[in-house]
Amino acid sequence: MDTKDRQIIRELQKNGRLTNLELAERVNLSPSPCLRRLRSLEKAGVIQGYTALVDQKAYGVPLTVFVSVALEKHSREAVRSFERKIGEIDAILDCFLTTGDADYMLRVLVSDLEAYENFVRTELHALPGIRSIDSRFAYGVVKNTHVYPAMQG
Repeated sequence: MDTKDRQIIRELQKNGRLTNLELAERVNLSPSPCLRRLRSLEKAGVIQGYTALVDQKAYGVPLTVFVSVALEKHSREAVRSFERKIGEIDAILDCFLTTGDADYMLRVLVSDLEAYENFVRTELHALPGIRSIDSRFAYGVVKNTHVYPAMQG
């Protein structure tokens, strides 16, 4: 991947609905080479798909909770089971494997505190092998972007 490919990706991250002509103009290519590069990035799996960015408050899930989870055991089966079940829970948008005191960091969206309590009691507590759960509530957003940093060179 070269600088021009990264320019294409960044422009599409800013606005995935650009036409090929608009995209080509923004990255200073003619339309045919731009489309070839785009198709190549898609075929290689660099561009994995296209989606709509939706305002979470307007959708009805204004509360963001970051949840640190530590497991009791780290056997292969315990980890696989936990990760498989996490993947089935809609309220969890992201699950990252982390270093430090916790094994995982989850990003959870819910409608309110009552919904979060219900989520913990019915979804998280139902998962076997959890040693601890630590919740942090986001009360504001300073920066939220989906555009990757520009690469030098």
